[in-house]
Amino acid sequence: MPATPSERSLRGRIAAHESWGNTPDRSARTAPARAALDAKFLDQAGGDPVRAEHLRRAYFQRLALKSAQSRRRAAEARALAADLDREADGAEGELTAGGER
Repeated sequence: MPATPSERSLRGRIAAHESWGNTPDRSARTAPARAALDAKFLDQAGGDPVRAEHLRRAYFQRLALKSAQSRRRAAEARALAADLDREADGAEGELTAGGER
């Protein structure tokens, strides 16, 4: 029987935790990825390390902006859902009160 998407996700998280738990030097494990990202910004800046740093900062600021926008949309959705729940509860109460007359 094939695993459900949530089971596959859970298995992946378990494997990731086991992998990181068995990693003695986290910095050494992630060093190639950090070096590749630094090289990407340096290439974009034409070899100028000052411009590369600005490109790197802009990249991470864009990520922060997207994260803030996503959190705001999620909060707005939660607030709307709460409003709809209160509205539904009120309508249900009115129907119940109307039926008892």
